[in-house]
Amino acid sequence: MSWQENYQVWEQQPTMIPYIKAELTAIADDDAAKKAAFTAPMSFGTAGMRGVMGPGIGQMNVYTVRQATEGVARYLDTLDEATKQRGVAISFDSRYHSNEFAHEAAHVLGAHHIPSYVFDDMRPTPELSFAVRHLNTAMGIMITASHNPKQYNGFKIYGPDGGQMPPKASDMITEFVRSAKDVFAIAVADEQQLRAANTLQIIGENVDQPYLKNVESVTINADLVHSVGKTMKLIYTPLHGTGKVIGERALRGAGFETFTMVPEQAIADPEFPTVPFPNPEFSQAFDMAIALGKKEGADLLVATDPDADRLGAAVREPNGDYQLLTGNQIASILLAYILKARKQAGQLPADGRVVKSIVSTELATKIAAAYGVEMKNVLTGFKFIAEQIHEYETNHDHTFLFGFEESYGYLIKPFVRDKDAIQSTVLLAEVAADYKQRGMTLYDGIEELYATYGYFAEKTTFEEFPGVDGADQMAHLMSEFRENAPKSFADTTIDAVEDFSTGVKTAADGKTTTIDLPQSNVLKYWLSDGTWICIRPSGTEPKVKFYIGTSDKTDAAAHARLDRFEQALKDYVGSVK
Repeated sequence: MSWQENYQVWEQQPTMIPYIKAELTAIADDDAAKKAAFTAPMSFGTAGMRGVMGPGIGQMNVYTVRQATEGVARYLDTLDEATKQRGVAISFDSRYHSNEFAHEAAHVLGAHHIPSYVFDDMRPTPELSFAVRHLNTAMGIMITASHNPKQYNGFKIYGPDGGQMPPKASDMITEFVRSAKDVFAIAVADEQQLRAANTLQIIGENVDQPYLKNVESVTINADLVHSVGKTMKLIYTPLHGTGKVIGERALRGAGFETFTMVPEQAIADPEFPTVPFPNPEFSQAFDMAIALGKKEGADLLVATDPDADRLGAAVREPNGDYQLLTGNQIASILLAYILKARKQAGQLPADGRVVKSIVSTELATKIAAAYGVEMKNVLTGFKFIAEQIHEYETNHDHTFLFGFEESYGYLIKPFVRDKDAIQSTVLLAEVAADYKQRGMTLYDGIEELYATYGYFAEKTTFEEFPGVDGADQMAHLMSEFRENAPKSFADTTIDAVEDFSTGVKTAADGKTTTIDLPQSNVLKYWLSDGTWICIRPSGTEPKVKFYIGTSDKTDAAAHARLDRFEQALKDYVGSVK
């Protein structure tokens, strides 16, 4: 149907939820808004769905959440009854409608006689991952838009291992979602009846306590934490999100007694009133923490995004200012500490493995190699790191030591199977305590890594492709990179190209080797000076992402090199767009 016809169907629904009816009335004379909301249904993929909240088939609302959950329920209906009756764990963040969407999902599951376990209040994404494993549910649902602006919400699905759903199962769910075409015909059960039948159960402290008990195992040197952590000054901000529920308890449980939460940002507020974007990779997210840090002379500033799966940090410089760390820097300093501390304690296994995404820093590879530890590269998406952990535990051939993505996501202990900012906060505070004991700061620690392994610089940029034609434009750009392939960037020749859509790596001399990773629409170029450039369409947003990683003998030289390649990449994209 046309967007006009879709709008009419919604506008004429006799049982429309009143507040959604009001939203429809508000855009009655706005054809642009109606076209955006009613032209195409929300995209549902391996990461679930995410979008702006509002009425229509293309936005996040009660009806599209019911449709997504109907797909989940129909998938579970195909499984054996015992698996189906393990049910679904459900959590949600601090955004508008998140609590409502979580319970609506439970009502749809209940109509299929599928049990649900819904948190009593907002909880972090990593705790949802833990809950799936702890409660042995068949799946998990997380209502969140992560670090997106306040207008957004999302629906993420998790498999029985607590990791995001693997492609095969996710593809089945996607087909079931698409088959539930009439969003107004989806059956929902009554909450009180579900509660009376124990089909919907409310969870909370019974999951919090075992999760926090597991977080205690993240600490490597408890004596260090208890001796230095008591006096080390730490500022923590949950950016109005779920971190406030569990982050404070995790820090105190580890022994950090003198940390301070940014009071204005410790309020769970769906408006995110103190930040333009609740994203810990943006400097504005740290404005309040920096002001408080300077006042208290804090050693470390830490921020978690609204669903507390991503962690950002700022460290004190010699002049008293604070410098934001990149996700790659945080990961590198965490990894270096884990390997050093475990080696000193005689706990570094011979079969240890670190796992990172293909777009993350090669500094970590150098650090791992220095300790004789193997680095495994996987596609972007933490589900691929979770798959490696599952493989190691199944085959007993490797011990997982650490996993990360450059996009501020890290996992220390695999009792969670997604990135976990709560674990990472506790361990990063321990790393800061280690440097403080040595009369150094984390700023000094980063410089120490660069002095040892070389100066690394990375950058992520993107091109946005909004609107109904965005997907076609993104496909055209990726096609141009393949069909009119560049031979060099910034006068630096390309030694090899990895095309993950075909699973083939092609060297400059034409020799080919197979890439042992799932197929994906990703290109990665390896240049003659050691620089790499990667291009991939985003799985959740209408944009193509460009990643650049390079290194040199000094920080200035590395960043100058980075700037040259960034400009060369822009020039090429501009020529083929």
